[in-house]
Amino acid sequence: MRSSLAETPCSVDIVNVFTYDGTGGNPCPLVVDARSMNGEEMQSVARQHGLEAGFVLPPSDDDFDFALRFYVPNHEMEMCGHATVGALWLLARRGRLANTTVRLATRGGPVTAFVSTGADGTSSVAITQPAGRVSSLTAEQGNEVLHALGIGRDALEDLPLHNAVTSRTKTLVPMKDAERLNALVADPARIEEVCRRIGSTGLYPYAVLDREARTFEARQFPRSSGYAEDAATGIAATALAFGLLTDATIDPDDRLIRIFQGRSLGRLSEIHVRIGFADDRAIGCLLGGAVTMSTR
Repeated sequence: MRSSLAETPCSVDIVNVFTYDGTGGNPCPLVVDARSMNGEEMQSVARQHGLEAGFVLPPSDDDFDFALRFYVPNHEMEMCGHATVGALWLLARRGRLANTTVRLATRGGPVTAFVSTGADGTSSVAITQPAGRVSSLTAEQGNEVLHALGIGRDALEDLPLHNAVTSRTKTLVPMKDAERLNALVADPARIEEVCRRIGSTGLYPYAVLDREARTFEARQFPRSSGYAEDAATGIAATALAFGLLTDATIDPDDRLIRIFQGRSLGRLSEIHVRIGFADDRAIGCLLGGAVTMSTR
């Protein structure tokens, strides 16, 4: 039995994705039945709210249960992690999922979602992402990134700056501590300029909170989304997980990685990533976190 939309067309709901202890998270406008909308109308929703927005559509073939499209105020995106998690959570909340495994078509490629229900009736969603690819920046590229962030090498751990990608390329910047991380004041024009030159969609400076516990804190400065910073960025968090693995900051196992984001915006968020392995080789990861309805 295929999952059903069966929703009032163009009704916009806002959910908070990757919340921490019931608060914070990244607010996301969602239309769970966007069959009657064209691209311009979808983008207008993102512009109206000044946020990344997600739109659920019928799939074009029987290999999928739903198709998803994503917009930020400035353009369409191929994939958005928090909008995908939020959309599946909202569909589950409304009883519109026929199965606990859901196949999704996105412009960035196929995604599988796993939906479970706790004893309290609350739904939990995790989505697949492919194995990350990680490459170090050149010294010149690294200096350009530091200039855009307004810092010097003394603010960094003795680790490389990486471009890392699961669905979109993010630039990982290893800060010495969370205090330096949250003191950053980035220049959006410089961020956009340097990201275009190095082939990145955003800078993702991060700091280790507890290496043994696999907890980290990060901030996301997007290249050209129409706003200066994200409260929680799932795709960047998955890229970071593979960067941490590459640098041996984490051990090669499937224990939970917790990434906090949004503190500087007053919206502390918590993102969960688990890397999957086969024969000691990383083959992908799961991305998830808590979701609540927004009162915004």
